[in-house]
Amino acid sequence: MELENYFDKLAADDIRLKGTRIGIEHILYQYIHRGQTPEAIAEQFRTVTLEQVYATILYYLQNQEAIAAYLSNWLTWSHQMREEQRKNPPPFIEKLRQFKAEKLAAGDRSIVRM
Repeated sequence: MELENYFDKLAADDIRLKGTRIGIEHILYQYIHRGQTPEAIAEQFRTVTLEQVYATILYYLQNQEAIAAYLSNWLTWSHQMREEQRKNPPPFIEKLRQFKAEKLAAGDRSIVRM
């Protein structure tokens, strides 16, 4: 099978493993930034085969400059979205924080980090 056949390129910033909803950025983040083995990655993503993980790594190695830019853009976007959520959390998160504060004020230390 040709390497390109392992992927669905939905947009310039959205490349997924064919037959899954998993973007290559998730596989490559685990491999590059977390030092995970291909076997560990395949176990973590149950809908992805070991062959697909290796194909993603090979695709990265053959297109390092373009994929490095793709990953950099994804990381920047991810950080922006996290910051936006931190500044403007959904209502249920605010309720959870309020609940935690009330429990802590009442002396209940069984609530850990939220």
